[in-house]
Amino acid sequence: MITLEDFDKIELRVGKVIDASVNKGTRHPAYKLKIDFGPLGIKKSSAQITDLYKPEDLINRQVIAVMNFKPIHISEVTSEVRILGAETNEGIVLLNTDKEVENGSKIS
Repeated sequence: MITLEDFDKIELRVGKVIDASVNKGTRHPAYKLKIDFGPLGIKKSSAQITDLYKPEDLINRQVIAVMNFKPIHISEVTSEVRILGAETNEGIVLLNTDKEVENGSKIS
C-alpha cells in the first residue's frame, strides 16, 4: 500500500491534444501526441490508444496525464507525459473531466 504522501508525489494535470499522428516503428500501435498544458507548456506523448480512437478524434480533446515521470524514448517520440485511460476489452478508454477546465489544471 502507498501512503497519501506517496500519492501526492504524482503530478496529474489536464491538457488538450493539439496534434495527433501515427507513431511509426513502435512494437504496438500508438499515436504521437502534442498536448497543451497551458502555463506548463506543450508536451509530447506516445499513447497506445489506437483501438478506439483515430488521430482526428483526439484533436481538441482534453486528457489527464501524469506529468512527472522521467521522459522515455518511444520510436519517433520522447514521451514526456503519460496519458491516463481505463483498460477495457475493446481497448483503452481515455480519462477526462465531465466539464472542460483550463489546460494545466491540477487533478487532486
